[in-house]
Amino acid sequence: MSTTLDPVEKTARSYRGVSPVKRMPPPSGEYKWVELWHWPVRAMHWVSVACIVTLVVTGLYIGNPFFLRGGDTGVHFLMGTVRFVHVTAAAVLVATGILRVYWLFIGNTFERWESLFPVTKKDWRNLVRQFKWYLMMETDEVPHYLGHNPIQQISYTGLYAVAIVQVLTGFALYGQADPGGFFFTMFGWVSGVFGGIQSTRFIHHVLTWAFLIFLPVHVYLAIRADLIERSGTISSIISGGRFARRQTNWVDAPVGLNDLLNERDS
Repeated sequence: MSTTLDPVEKTARSYRGVSPVKRMPPPSGEYKWVELWHWPVRAMHWVSVACIVTLVVTGLYIGNPFFLRGGDTGVHFLMGTVRFVHVTAAAVLVATGILRVYWLFIGNTFERWESLFPVTKKDWRNLVRQFKWYLMMETDEVPHYLGHNPIQQISYTGLYAVAIVQVLTGFALYGQADPGGFFFTMFGWVSGVFGGIQSTRFIHHVLTWAFLIFLPVHVYLAIRADLIERSGTISSIISGGRFARRQTNWVDAPVGLNDLLNERDS
C-alpha cells in the first residue's frame, strides 16, 4: 500500500536521508511538520549535556571539596574517583566535539556550520532585532528562523570558544600530575600563555560559571520560544523536527521550502 508524501516531507527527505515523521499539529493555527535534526546531532546534544553537568559538579568538588569521607583515603579514594569521573567526562566531551565538527560539513542545511555562525549581514541585522525582541523592546514582528536564530548562533559560538579554552586548560592541569608525560608535553605551553599554572587553574574555574549561566538561560529561552511560537521547539531536540507555521517567511529555509510551506493542501 503506497502513501503519498507531503511536499514538505519530501523536502525533508532530501536533507541527507532524514526520514520524516508525521506528528499531530498544535491545537490551533496552520502548521507543517519539518524535520530539522539528524539523530546523531540529537544524540551529541544530550551526551554533551550529560558531560557538561558531570564536569561542572565534579570540577567544583575538586576545586573545593564540599563533603568528605572519614577513614583511610586509600580505601574509599574519593577524590581520586571524582577526578577520574571528571577526566572521563572531559574525554567523552572532546570526542563528541570532534564528531560535531565533522557534522558541520556533512549535515543538512540546519546542521552545517553556516547555520551556527552569524556569517551574513542579514544575520547581523536580525541579531539586533532578535535581541530587542527578547528584551521586549521590538514592536515589529521578529525574523523567523526554522533552525538557530542569530542570538542562538552567537551564543553557541561563544560557548564553543569557552569549551575549547576549558579543554586546553583542563588538559594542562591534568598534565601537572605527570611531569614529562604525554599531557604535560602536549599542553604544557597553555600555562605559559595564561601566565602560570595558578592563573590557568583560575581561568579554568571561572569559565565553569559560563556553563552554569548558559544552561538556565538556554532552557528559559527555549521554553519562552515554545510558548510564544507554539512550534515544538523544545521537543525538536528529541523528535528531530518542529512545526513550521504557514504563511510565514522563514529566513533560513532552503530554496523552495517557504513556497512548499505556504501551499494549501488540495
